[in-house]
Parts: sequence; structure tokens; C-alpha cells
Amino acid sequence: MAGGTGQVGREVVRQAVAAGHTVSVISRKMPSPEDTAYVDGARYFSADVAAGGGMVPALEGCAVVVDCLEGKTGRALKTYVEAGSRLLAAAEAAGVAKAVSVSIINCDQNGLAFYRSKAAKERVYARSGLETIVVRATQFHSLLAGIFVVGARLGIIPVVRGARFQTMSASEAATALLEAALEGPSDERHRLRTVGGPEVRSMRDLAESWRRHTGSRGLIVQFPLPGSVGRYLQEGRNLIPEQRFGQETFEGWLAKRKDTL
Repeated sequence: MAGGTGQVGREVVRQAVAAGHTVSVISRKMPSPEDTAYVDGARYFSADVAAGGGMVPALEGCAVVVDCLEGKTGRALKTYVEAGSRLLAAAEAAGVAKAVSVSIINCDQNGLAFYRSKAAKERVYARSGLETIVVRATQFHSLLAGIFVVGARLGIIPVVRGARFQTMSASEAATALLEAALEGPSDERHRLRTVGGPEVRSMRDLAESWRRHTGSRGLIVQFPLPGSVGRYLQEGRNLIPEQRFGQETFEGWLAKRKDTL
């Protein structure tokens, strides 16, 4: 499990351990037992995947690698694709048969650097000597909540005019990744699939729901979003209503976090 202390990775670890699997976690920072990212029963190994060091002990004896490495900004973003390539090479050298990676819905159709890096990593997976599955997910509930939280600090709740989302929980994305990891071998060496949340909702509707649940007094403000990101949202490229994998709604997710929002 690479990136096993992040938002999605820790959920994959938690579910895999609960199901009785032996799980080795690679992380640059070793979590302590008191850390929320720590899962009792998993084995943790300190390794810098971007630099290519320390991965061998964790990979020994593993059948599948699940890649939830994150690289949103700074050095992590710059080395994100190379880190994925190094992980695959190390896994292949260690005799691992299969690799599964998380990605974002239609990341190849969005101009943001983070999305472009996801698309580039998908291409690395498609060229790998391993059997690979890339699981694209729609945006997470936490993304929208985070946007609303930041705006509310300034007295507004920002909404992109006309934007709709099909948000899902990170834990259900983790379930999709674990299911892919446990699938039997396939004649199709490189597979790509997309999973989405249970509902397609306008961003304004989600903002109003967030405001009700949190008691925020922020003013909902709609604004146009130009450029490729705006087109991505306006054209619904972030939606896949025919693949409603998740069942936890935005409100259900909020209710579980009422004391922390």
C-alpha cells in the first residue's frame, strides 16, 4: 500500500486489514499508534517512493500494490508521475503481479496541473509490465466541504455557476480500489474504470446543505469559472450518473463529521 496514510490510502488499509489481508504500508512519515492514519494490524515501512529508496522490504511477498500516492502541490506534484513509475518498477522487480491506482474522472480533460499529472500517471500504468487497473473516482465530499470552509472564513460560500457534482466518500472510493485489487487475473492487462457518488447535485444545492448542517452564516455567492476547468464542469465531465458506486450522500457524510466541520 503506497500512500497508505492519506485520505483514501488509510481507508484501503483499514478495510483490507479488517478483511483479514496482510497489509504492508509505504509512507515517508511513519505514523505513531496515536495517529489517526495508523491502522492496527498493518505493517509500516519508511520509504521515499519519489527517490526510489526503501521500497524493497515492503514489497517482498506482496501479490498486489495499491497506489494512493498524493501529489497536489510543490515537490510532491513535481515528482508524482516519476514516483508512480519507480513504484511500478520496484514492484515488478519484487515479483508483484498487479498494481491498482486511484485517479480522477476524466483527468485528461482538465487543465489543472494536478489533473494533468493524474493523466500522465495513467499513461505510465498503461505501459507497465504488470497487470494494472486504474480506478477513476468522482470528486470527494471533502473537496466541496473544504471549498465551502475556506470561503466561509471570509464570509462567503463560493459556488461555480451552473456546476454540478457527483461527490462520493473517500471510504467508498477505497472500497472500489480494494475490490479491484482482489479481482482475479484478466486477459486484459491494463484496465480503466470510473466510479461515482450516489447523487448528481448542483454546487449551489450542496452549498446550501453544507450551510444548514454547519450553521454557517456565510453568504452563498455564485460566479462564473472560465477556462478549461470551467468547461470541464459546465460540460459535466466530472459526472458519471450511470456508475453510481457510492451510497453515502453528502448529507450522510456531513452528519458523521458534525463536530469537526
